[in-house]
Amino acid sequence: MLLTTPATRWSTRSLTTTLSHLRYSSSSSTSPAATIATSFLSHFQSLGPQTRTQTLDSNQLRLLSLTLNRPSLFPNSAPLSSSTTTSNLEIATGTPIPPGYHLVYFTPAFLETELGADGTDMSYNPSHPFTRRMWAGGEVYWPRNEHGVPNPLRVGEEVTETTRVFSAEPKVVKKTGEEMIVVGVEKEFRNEMGVAVVDKRNWVFRKALPPFTSTVSGDKNLPAPSTPSMQPASSSITSTGNIHTRTLRQTAVTLFRFSALTFNPHKIHYSVPWARDIEGHKDIAVHGPLNLISILDLWRDVRAQKIVDGDGGEDGVNLNALLPEKIAYRATSPLYAEDEYRIVLEEGGDGKSGMVQILTPEGRVGMKAEITSV
Repeated sequence: MLLTTPATRWSTRSLTTTLSHLRYSSSSSTSPAATIATSFLSHFQSLGPQTRTQTLDSNQLRLLSLTLNRPSLFPNSAPLSSSTTTSNLEIATGTPIPPGYHLVYFTPAFLETELGADGTDMSYNPSHPFTRRMWAGGEVYWPRNEHGVPNPLRVGEEVTETTRVFSAEPKVVKKTGEEMIVVGVEKEFRNEMGVAVVDKRNWVFRKALPPFTSTVSGDKNLPAPSTPSMQPASSSITSTGNIHTRTLRQTAVTLFRFSALTFNPHKIHYSVPWARDIEGHKDIAVHGPLNLISILDLWRDVRAQKIVDGDGGEDGVNLNALLPEKIAYRATSPLYAEDEYRIVLEEGGDGKSGMVQILTPEGRVGMKAEITSV
């Protein structure tokens, strides 16, 4: 039987509330932001769903795992690399793709002249001036069939991505009065068995910066960038009862590689002058999707330590240990290159849920998430 997405599991309201940390209120229905948001939503609803088909190749998956400093794709499996070479190692056709790793497929494809001033693709941008995009949060769901078995995306299979714009809401930041538009986008990934992944994400669009204007030029209070390190931080897990912690540090090389794999030209992730002098960050910023993947990696590594018997068929991978049922997440504070930060997973007493926080070096919550398992 084909896998389908239960409609009752999703709601626009549940996603828009993930942006509550921005402390905004609804904009006036007659404001410029409201007019642009209405026109934007009407345009995409008239276009209907947009579809693309792609074969999921193994090399993209291998490069992502190496970028994440993971010598093995799955816990306790054979390493992807050795001390001598990585060029002749392959991931077999049919290998399940770990949760979140779908983000390196179906990447945007635009000429450089078609990108925005900040480097972002403008495929789902509202009209000017609301063109500065920020990945703010969302939900990802991995459907099960009637027997409770998930349908993972696999290497070598042909997959169809269907993208729908389901919301566009004008908002006003209470503290500053700044107008912005919150856009909700759903991406559904379907293989021959049916729906494999449903990825709903919220993008916040702020007003474009004036041309050639520095937001922090001459600001003596802006912290200096961290001293570059040659190696990422250790990714080992320490556990105390039901609380599991991993310490990470993303280097500039890691961020560059992740940008390349996702074909993401957003300048805040690789250009220090743009990040500091234009956008007002202390350094290049860690990608929101990269933080999401790091959370999911911690979750499955912890799960793999507890589940011995596999139910993944010939590949030997326990699919219920590999794929959660759902994750809802939201970004709350930026993380930067060379920040040594902690990901803390607190498992629920039912063994099927978990709360996660990414804690910045200063102790702020950079991202929070709730994971539901089966």
